[in-house]
Amino acid sequence: MRFLVVGAGALGGYFGGRLLEAGRDVTFLLRARRAAQIAKTGLVVQSPFGNLQLPSPPHLMAEDIRAPFDVIVVGSKAYDLASTMDSFAPAVGPQTVILPLLNGLQHIDRLAERFGSERVLGGLCMISATLDDDGRVLHLNDLHGLAYGERAGGRSARVDAIQAQFAGAKFDAVASDTISQDMWEKWVFIASAAGLTSLMRASIGDIVAAGGQDVALSIFDECCAIAAHNGFAPRPAAIERGRKMMTAAASPMTASMYKDIVRGTPVEADHIIGDLLRRAGRTGSTVPSVLRTAYVHLKAYEAKRAREAA
Repeated sequence: MRFLVVGAGALGGYFGGRLLEAGRDVTFLLRARRAAQIAKTGLVVQSPFGNLQLPSPPHLMAEDIRAPFDVIVVGSKAYDLASTMDSFAPAVGPQTVILPLLNGLQHIDRLAERFGSERVLGGLCMISATLDDDGRVLHLNDLHGLAYGERAGGRSARVDAIQAQFAGAKFDAVASDTISQDMWEKWVFIASAAGLTSLMRASIGDIVAAGGQDVALSIFDECCAIAAHNGFAPRPAAIERGRKMMTAAASPMTASMYKDIVRGTPVEADHIIGDLLRRAGRTGSTVPSVLRTAYVHLKAYEAKRAREAA
């Protein structure tokens, strides 16, 4: 099975690198700058689960794609999805499966519209990783999980084939029969944490120390209500886990969106927060006011950033 991993950033570099380490047929689709960096240093991963250095990982540029791949793994930022789809489009053949690892659900709609719904699996990953200034993938926690499956539920031959390829790689891979539910539950938590820590410009622990547990639970409950309105009410274990993490005293956790604001880089405001608000509809007595405030805050950041760049 031939894998095309789109990009070799924090996500693609980690999971693609682990698959190569396990002897799988993996090629990275790179842009010129990252290709030059990897040509100089190789693909370097630093992780609690073992470091990895691949001096010359297989890679190509978009214009060099000559044949379709079996599985295309997509982990780009949502605001880059249009150009990302253009880059890997020549690699999509009649039997190609696309495995996206983005947060939210808007990207699923866009991928399905471009390439056909039948080609797009559901997927998510649980990992904290970043690239340092030298292009090394830094794995920052003890999670490196990846879940995937048919969006309509159940199992299929192609999911079983991917499962066989992932077996033995140094990350936790789960073929899920309920991937759509899993994706909604992750979206609820990501939107809650991103909205809260970006709005407050603080970690969960600092917000709790300021007496903001009620605000944290309000935004989490608003997101849960939206998921329920769309037929994907979070399961009890997900609610318990989310409420605990959103109110954990002394927690240093901040969302990656908050970190993007601190760095002055683009944010996924529309994909993570805006799209969830658009799906709110009439959610009974729960009006997503805290989530709405967080969204306006993020859009104001985007407006300021655009103005200062002009």
